[in-house]
Amino acid sequence: MRSEWEVNHAVEEYADMVQRVCFYYLKNRADTEDVFQKVFLKYMLHGEPFSDGEHEKAWVLRVAINACKDHLRSFFRRNTVPLEMITEMAAEVPEDHREVLEAVLALPEKYKDPVYLHYYEGYSAAEIGKILGKKENTVYSLLSRGRAILKDRLGGDGIGE
Repeated sequence: MRSEWEVNHAVEEYADMVQRVCFYYLKNRADTEDVFQKVFLKYMLHGEPFSDGEHEKAWVLRVAINACKDHLRSFFRRNTVPLEMITEMAAEVPEDHREVLEAVLALPEKYKDPVYLHYYEGYSAAEIGKILGKKENTVYSLLSRGRAILKDRLGGDGIGE
């Protein structure tokens, strides 16, 4: 089990990233807060040391993504609460970015995850490959196809380039 100082430091360091990722998956504040707490509880109980800061960050990110997916698959969630469109976050996103974010969130999941991690969280293809358990070249292909879908939907010609 980690010390109080380590947990507080991790929360200060990764809170914004975990909240963004959770909101990206869950699309509402209440579920985001629930999963946020679970992520840092798992961090507190995880006793193994991390090799460096990047390893720790990737671990927290992977735990957050898995916790969100588990939450979405839960019996209670599937049978009582329908997924709603982004409403709370829409007010925080500038008007000129809202259409792009909605288009990214509407992508099929296999494209959505790499596109989001690359353009919104700033990860490289190699890092995304490690996080998602895919080969780097597969990530490049998914990013390329995701950009092509966004280009068709948004009617632009310079997305992400």
